[in-house]
Amino acid sequence: MALGSEQTPGGLVVVAVVCDGVSSSPRPDEASHAAAQAALSVLLEAVRAGRNLAEASRAAVVAGRESVAGLGEPEGERSATTFLSVVAARDDVTLCWLGDSRAYWLASDESGSVQITRDDSVAGGMVEAGLATEEAAMALPHAHVLTRWLGAEAADLEGDPARAPHVEQYSPPGTGVLLVCSDGLWNYLPGAAELARLALPRALTDPLGAANDMVRFAVDAGGADNITAVLIPHPAPEPS
Repeated sequence: MALGSEQTPGGLVVVAVVCDGVSSSPRPDEASHAAAQAALSVLLEAVRAGRNLAEASRAAVVAGRESVAGLGEPEGERSATTFLSVVAARDDVTLCWLGDSRAYWLASDESGSVQITRDDSVAGGMVEAGLATEEAAMALPHAHVLTRWLGAEAADLEGDPARAPHVEQYSPPGTGVLLVCSDGLWNYLPGAAELARLALPRALTDPLGAANDMVRFAVDAGGADNITAVLIPHPAPEPS
């Protein structure tokens, strides 16, 4: 993950990027690290310059892809990673993703908590198409096989709309916390209300401590995959 912030005339803007390397690809740890760092740099510069954040999010994906391509794998071997970026401003959040890392809105009233992103996976596609419930789809042998990802191939972004990144806006409805996480967390607790119960109220005032709580929960539940959790309180606290 990569995390940064900028104080702007409109208030504090927080940028977070979570990338989860695809274990069946070569050097997934290096791919996820390179993509997250490259994307963060692009997004922070866009915030400083007041640029369009949707366009900047797509540019961040391009930068991430180029950084993965720069790892220089042998011919026929391609590193790959999920990608999820969040630019959280006072009034809205710009999200961009490929893969199955997730963003959730965790509300102080947990019944208002929702999953914002949709998984680019076999299971996610079945749920979105109405072919299966999430519980049934996740029980399938190939549930976690990705249908979109960030890799070195130009086809991730060009000439194939089915593999282009999603870019969406979300307007937080009140006080709460934005959770950006890898499937190593949500595999053990996929429901937004349950995640809100785990994170709140601590995450509103101590997001790092609450993120550690979530990681410990996933480790205790089995810890079978990479676990990353970023918590961003909303509205952001005023600078002292």
